[in-house]
Amino acid sequence: MRRQKRDRLGRAHSNGYQAGLAGKAKEKCPYQNINAKSEWLGGWREALTDRSTGLFK
Repeated sequence: MRRQKRDRLGRAHSNGYQAGLAGKAKEKCPYQNINAKSEWLGGWREALTDRSTGLFK
């Protein structure tokens, strides 16, 4: 069961990262679950940091 939970949260983080790279607003987060939403936003913030440091354009 724990592995499934990690996979779900990892997927939320990855989706948030992709959304951040695409320039989507954080209000577009599709998750309602607080843990998944937190992971999505973490990925989103990470992508914004990577974009601002010039890793992606």
